[in-house]
This record gives sequence, structure tokens and C-alpha cells, in this order.
Amino acid sequence: QVQLVESGGGLVQPGGSLRLSCAASGNIYSVNAMGWYRQAPGKERAFVATITPGGITNYADSVKGRFTISRDNAKNTVSLQMNSLKPEDTAVYYCSAKIRVRPWTSETPYWGQGTQVTVSS
Repeated sequence: QVQLVESGGGLVQPGGSLRLSCAASGNIYSVNAMGWYRQAPGKERAFVATITPGGITNYADSVKGRFTISRDNAKNTVSLQMNSLKPEDTAVYYCSAKIRVRPWTSETPYWGQGTQVTVSS
């Protein structure tokens, strides 16, 4: 079994910062891309940021310059530093990782349970 567990969500005022973390554990052979997605009320889940094992990052235009994704390959963790938060960043944030559980198996995307981020005064 593979689990992704997020932490670090909460309530923050506009302009504030939060750091989300996600740890992958269980029967893992290798982890490829890791990333963050978010789902606001009444909207579909949307891409936020991804990072490859080599550190190549990709961001949604709406968060460029404000959010920074990073990872620790040895620990199978990924983090999202969120600065200059805006009310429109309010959403449930989900961690995702493409994981191979055996050398001969294909990569499968796994998801965390989500963590709520609320930006409000």
C-alpha cells in the first residue's frame, strides 16, 4: 500500500504565508514527478505546481512568483511554500505523486487526502 499524507494547511490572512508538506510512504520502488493541485468550492481540481526528481519545476501562471515547490528525494517528500497569499488561493490542496511499486510495474498516480487552505481577513 502507498500513502500520501499532507500537512500544513490552515487559515491565513491575505498577504500571509503557509507551507504545505506531503510525505509518501509504503511499498515504494521509485517516485517520479510530485506535485500539488487544488480544488476551490464549486470548481474542478486544478494544477498548481510539479517537480521532477531532478528538480525541474512547473507552475500554474496564477501562482508563479508566489509559490515555490521543493522535494527531498531521499525522504519521498514534497513541499509547497506559499507566499503573498490571496483570497482566490482558498481551496483544498492535494498532493500527488507518480509512483512505481515494483521495477516491472508501471507508474501510477497517487493522491493525498487533501488539506484545506483558507485565505481570509
